[in-house]
Amino acid sequence: MSAPQSAARRTVLKGAAALAGAAGAGVTLAACSTETNSGGDTPATPTAPVELGAAADVPVGGAKLYRERKLIVSCPAEGRYTAFSAQCTHAGCVLDKIVEGQGNCPCHGSRFDVATGKVLRGPASAPLPAVPVRAENGKLIAG
Repeated sequence: MSAPQSAARRTVLKGAAALAGAAGAGVTLAACSTETNSGGDTPATPTAPVELGAAADVPVGGAKLYRERKLIVSCPAEGRYTAFSAQCTHAGCVLDKIVEGQGNCPCHGSRFDVATGKVLRGPASAPLPAVPVRAENGKLIAG
């Protein structure tokens, strides 16, 4: 193979590799989509009071995720409750679980302290918004 043909062949191969890399990046971005985990068109915090269920469902020293309501409620001491939006402040995904006191964002891996809303691991940089919560007649009311 002559030198000009060899150089042309390398250029074509480099171009093909670049296209393959771009296609792979598109697949990666699609896999990173927040569409299925997003909070949708509903606000991150309730706009009106919402009944969450029995206050006893949130253990003292623990927390409970109300994913369908996009809320996390913790109980630091008997009869005391704190609540935060469960919608990640990075891209709007709804947290999917609580592990060892940390709310997990399934989209990009952000972690939040469920007792304070503080960011423990990014990419999120803003804490979860606080939501007023109270126990009334044995039920939790948020918002």
